[in-house]
Amino acid sequence: MYDQEYIDFLVHFHCDRDYFECHEILEEHWKKDPPYKRKSYWVGLIQIAVGLYHQRRGNFAGALKMISNALRILTKEQLALSELGLHSNDLLKQLKIRKAEILEEKAYYSINLPISDENLLALCMQKCEIQQIPWGKESNLTDDDLIHKHKNRDRKEVIEERLKQLTKRKENRKDTK
Repeated sequence: MYDQEYIDFLVHFHCDRDYFECHEILEEHWKKDPPYKRKSYWVGLIQIAVGLYHQRRGNFAGALKMISNALRILTKEQLALSELGLHSNDLLKQLKIRKAEILEEKAYYSINLPISDENLLALCMQKCEIQQIPWGKESNLTDDDLIHKHKNRDRKEVIEERLKQLTKRKENRKDTK
């Protein structure tokens, strides 16, 4: 019923609090659909993870932008959130509180997404048991690799793809003139 990538996202979100990995997993999943069929609720969930990643690093401007975007998207996607086994009203309340805290530049603390589907929670817990990782553990605020994970990644493919897209846009502009 639930995509494995979604379960993996939830496990990372609630266990090791690796929000960077949450972003990577769901972005790849989101991109599997053709651009005209991509679901915005995946973007909203990605932006929650990215917002928390930024807040944890003390980047309040980035955190505010991401949490605000997530709120905007997910407010329109409440039915989809329910179908994803989340309690949409509780999640939106949580995001509004987090946004206010970010505006006040309050320190990061871990949150859990309000999972309403017991079957989904059981799937996540089963994966945790297999991996021998605890559910709901607080983020390790002393783990620099976790907190600054984006600095350690290989950006070669991302840079190449951006250059490719830039070249395409330039060619398209030439064709329309």
